[in-house]
Amino acid sequence: MPGNSSRKGAIKKTGKGNPTAGSGGRVKRGLEGRGPTPKAKDRPNHKVYKAIQRTEKADSARPKRRQKPGEAEWIAGRNSVVEALRARMPVIAVYVAEGAERDARLRETFSLTSELGVSLMEVPRVELDRMTGGAVHQGLAARVPAYEYAHPDDFLALAEERGEKPLIVALDSVTDPRNLGAVVRSASGFGAHGVLIPERRAAGMTPSAWKTSAGAAARIPVAQAVNLVRQLKAYQAAGCMVIGLAADGDVALPDLDLADGPLVVVVGSEGDGLGRLVSETCDQLVSIPMSSSLESLNAGVAASIALYAVAQRRGL
Repeated sequence: MPGNSSRKGAIKKTGKGNPTAGSGGRVKRGLEGRGPTPKAKDRPNHKVYKAIQRTEKADSARPKRRQKPGEAEWIAGRNSVVEALRARMPVIAVYVAEGAERDARLRETFSLTSELGVSLMEVPRVELDRMTGGAVHQGLAARVPAYEYAHPDDFLALAEERGEKPLIVALDSVTDPRNLGAVVRSASGFGAHGVLIPERRAAGMTPSAWKTSAGAAARIPVAQAVNLVRQLKAYQAAGCMVIGLAADGDVALPDLDLADGPLVVVVGSEGDGLGRLVSETCDQLVSIPMSSSLESLNAGVAASIALYAVAQRRGL
């Protein structure tokens, strides 16, 4: 049938789709640049891309390993690593990803590691991903040893060694490591002999807590108690008075008469305060006077105020 382009031998009259007609646009597009070549890790057919995919698939299939007590920990991210080095944390080594972009933080890291004598190693980015458990490390991570906790009785021994009356801070259910770090810093500044924390359901001395302490964690011991109430009773048996900070305390902090003797100051969480058993164990509940009953203080601030008041009464 004439004009039927599907018929054998028929000639298509339009230039559309004909490789020999109207090729000017195609030639022009063919001459245009295609932009920069994507990186190997972004090209699906490249061996580097395939290697990364295999590694990620293997990591996702592998069961997550729980950190064992006493095992080294990781600090990931440029700001975090720089802050840890500035705070003189006991860093084992610093790892930099190959090809990491040089900026002011990375240059400061190089300077601090050289100054502190900390090992600096360059590793493939995929390897750094694996070591940090997939954390957002920005090409920089540091490995730090696990914190070594003291024994709760060490606080009493330290006070006796210094010829001072024991002053101990105990935290009840404080779960924010930054609050813990702030308490450790205040305890060190106001002459306390140690900070006691529960072993479970509470913040531990993580890198975040260490950084918040601004190096005070290296100057004052921190101990863990398997049972906080039992340990408080042990301090009472050793001659210490135990006071708990509570909004509805019977005694206002300025009127505290127990500050001169052996003392344990217990601080609860901001939301729930002291637990019932801990509260019942305290010899006295003490409140911090405030202008508004609606205001509340977090554990770090409350501990700082109480320790300052105790230090004033002790003439420090």
